[in-house]
Amino acid sequence: MNLAPDTAALFDYEQALQACARGERQALQDLYKQESRYLLGVALRIVRQRQQAEDVLHDAFMAIWTRSATFDATKGAGRGWMYSVTRNLALNSVRNGAREVSVDEETAEALDAQGSMEAHRQVSDAFELNASLGKLNDCLSRLEPARRNCILYAYVDGCSHGEIAARTQTPLGTVKAWIKRGMGSLRECMQ
Repeated sequence: MNLAPDTAALFDYEQALQACARGERQALQDLYKQESRYLLGVALRIVRQRQQAEDVLHDAFMAIWTRSATFDATKGAGRGWMYSVTRNLALNSVRNGAREVSVDEETAEALDAQGSMEAHRQVSDAFELNASLGKLNDCLSRLEPARRNCILYAYVDGCSHGEIAARTQTPLGTVKAWIKRGMGSLRECMQ
C-alpha cells in the first residue's frame, strides 16, 4: 500500500485489520505507518509523558495485532476501533500509575505479610464476592437498556460523558442524568 499523504483518506482500515487477523504482518506495518503518529498523540494527551505514551503505543499495536480478529466492521470503523484500543490502554496506564507507591524494604515486608493474611481472608470472602457479582448483574439487568449501556460505557469502557453522548446519539445532559439515576438505582438495589 502506498501511504502518501494524498492517499491517506483512501486507506482501508477494515481491510488492513482483516489482513492482520489472517496474520499478514505487512498489514500491521501499513497500519503503523498510517496511524502511529496520531495514536501517539492520543496516548500523549492522556498519559502526559512521552516514554509512557510510546509504551502505550507499542502495547496498542500489539493489541491491534492480537485482537484484530475481534474487530467487527458492523459495530464501527476500523480506525475508530484502533483509537479506542489506544485510548483504553492509555487510561489503564494512568490508572495503574496512580496506584504505584514507593515504599522502603521494611514497609514492603510488612505489606507482604499483611497481603498474605488478606489473601487467606479473601478465600472465605470468595463466595460473598460471587454472590455480590451475581446481584450486580441482576441489578444491572433491571435497568432500562439505555441507562445500563451508559453506565457500562462509563465504568467498564472508561468513556467520558461526552463520548457516551456521541456513541448513543443522546444529549449530554440526558446521558449525565441517566448515569446519575442509574447509579442511584444500582446502589439501592445492591443494599
